[in-house]
Order: sequence, then structure tokens, then C-alpha cells
Amino acid sequence: MVRLAIGIFACLASRTRALRLVRMQTASRQQAGARLSMVASSANHIDVSQFFSNPKPEATKDYIMQQTMIRVKDPQRSLAFYCDVLGFNLVMFREFPQWSFNVYFVAQCDSSLIPSDPDEQWNFCMRTPGCIELTWNYGSENETGAVYNTGNSDATGSQDGQKVRGGFGHLGITVPDVYDACERFKELGVEFTKTPNGGGMKGLAFIKDPDGYLIEVLPQGKMITKPLDCAGVAVEGGVGYKDNSK
Repeated sequence: MVRLAIGIFACLASRTRALRLVRMQTASRQQAGARLSMVASSANHIDVSQFFSNPKPEATKDYIMQQTMIRVKDPQRSLAFYCDVLGFNLVMFREFPQWSFNVYFVAQCDSSLIPSDPDEQWNFCMRTPGCIELTWNYGSENETGAVYNTGNSDATGSQDGQKVRGGFGHLGITVPDVYDACERFKELGVEFTKTPNGGGMKGLAFIKDPDGYLIEVLPQGKMITKPLDCAGVAVEGGVGYKDNSK
């Protein structure tokens, strides 16, 4: 009986050790999988927290993000779009016939503050954040088709006719209600590349200016959705995210 009891105990102990080993191996595999998952996740994560709180260099305290420049084919069409459709104002322009180009600076601002004197317009413009400089090279308005590459999977201007994986993506505006704004844009004949319910990201839109540059339309507050957008696309509809650079 004693030998039998000892044998049973030994058998149970052996099974216990085996189960413990299986559990340890399973836990080890799970931990390894978790580590791999963390590595994969961290590969797409960059710690940028320091850039929220880094002190601003003293030398840059009066710097302003003043402008983005885009080249345009026809300044009349571009000015009409940015001023009449998007609500910008022309704040300053300069003509350089000796170099065959003009520049037009537009901005979202109170038009009553824009000076009438050209020199004061320059000063006002250089202190106004977020201007767009529309550059017109003489003669481009007479060329056939698109003239400038928009940076978004665009073959315009490439030597071999192949699409370019451009670095420039888009300009952007914010509006009180994306869906209402897009209804107006549709009525004005604006071209869309994404309506608010199109694609995988809902509640924002992309439109094109006369040269094909993309303009993102975002809300000024919480990202909301509505059942139908200006194109009749349901919020449950649309295709997934598309990388416009490719």
C-alpha cells in the first residue's frame, strides 16, 4: 500500500510538473507575442511629447508662419476661387514684369483692416499668419491642360509621363459645419475628391482648386457625421482610406 501511495504521488507530481511546464511555455509564447506586437506598434510610434512643452527659442519669439506659395495657371480663376468660394481676401500683390511673373497674397482676414497704401499692404501681409501666395508666371494661362504638378499621384510635368510620388499634400481650411459647407461648394460647381461621407475617414472633405491642388475641409470643433452628404453618400458608405501620394 505504501509503495502504491508513493507511486501515485510520484505520478501526480510528474503530471503537475508537466502542466506547470506547459503553462510556462504558453506564457513565454504569449509574452514573446506581446513583445513582437509592442515592437510592431512602437515602430509606428514616435514620442513627440517634448515638442508640446519645449521652450521657444528666444530668437524665434516674433516669427510667424506667414505663407505657403503655389504656382497657378490663371490668376483670375484662382483669385475668384480663393476669394469668392473660400472667403479669402487679396491683401497684397506685386508685379515683376522684368522677370515675367506676378504674386498675389490672399488671407482669411477682416477686409476693413487691409490698408489701401501698397507699402502698408506689404507690412500688413507680412504680419498676417496663414497667407497663400499665388504665383503667376506669364503665359501659363495660354497653355493647354494642367500646368503644375499637385504632388498627389500626378504625372503633370514629369519627364517620362509617369505619376510622381509627390511630397506636397494639400492646403486646409476649417468651417463651422463641413456638411453645410460642402452643400455650398457643390452648388458653386467645386470639384470634390472626397465628400464628407466618402472614404474611411468620415466628417471631412477634400476639394480641388482650379489648378487641381487639394484643399482639406475640416470642422472647427468635434468631428461629427450626418446620415447623408452633398453627394448622397450614406455615412455607412464610401470606400476605405486612400494614400493620395501614390
